[in-house]
Amino acid sequence: MPVYALGHQVPTIHPDAYISPDAVVIGSVTIGAEASVWPGAVLRGDDGDIFVGARTSIQDGAILHTTHFQPTTVGEECVIGHLAHLEGCIIHDGALVGSGSVVLHNAVVETGALVGAGAVVSGGTVVPARAMALGIPAKIKPDAVTPEMISLGMQSYVHRSKRYRTQLRRLD
Repeated sequence: MPVYALGHQVPTIHPDAYISPDAVVIGSVTIGAEASVWPGAVLRGDDGDIFVGARTSIQDGAILHTTHFQPTTVGEECVIGHLAHLEGCIIHDGALVGSGSVVLHNAVVETGALVGAGAVVSGGTVVPARAMALGIPAKIKPDAVTPEMISLGMQSYVHRSKRYRTQLRRLD
């Protein structure tokens, strides 16, 4: 897997995390226990810090970047969907950011909230706990998420990453 230091900025990856051989991790990136980073994902901590909590999945093609002023923080037990883009935002524990969605500078997705596929959460927006953010720009639908809506996806990626850690092998 391509993991790069950038000058003095060196990634910290928990030994129980799974990083796909086709993901890229650069610079000031911290990845927690049982977290997973899937093919084509790029975590580029060049301007600041990126934190990924335990048991969080960063799925295929997702992009996590940061700014000089705002780190990108993803809590524990989160699901970050395929092709999502996170930059300079905070995703609290147990949240889901759907496939193809964008969460921008100073936005906050609170505990147990869900950003729908393809949604754009503009800078400075707060998605309250248990709310859904849907559309472009995202509109908030309060009290629409149950913990089960997120936990099943999170658990499936924790189990999947264990299989990949032990069974993935290149054939060429």
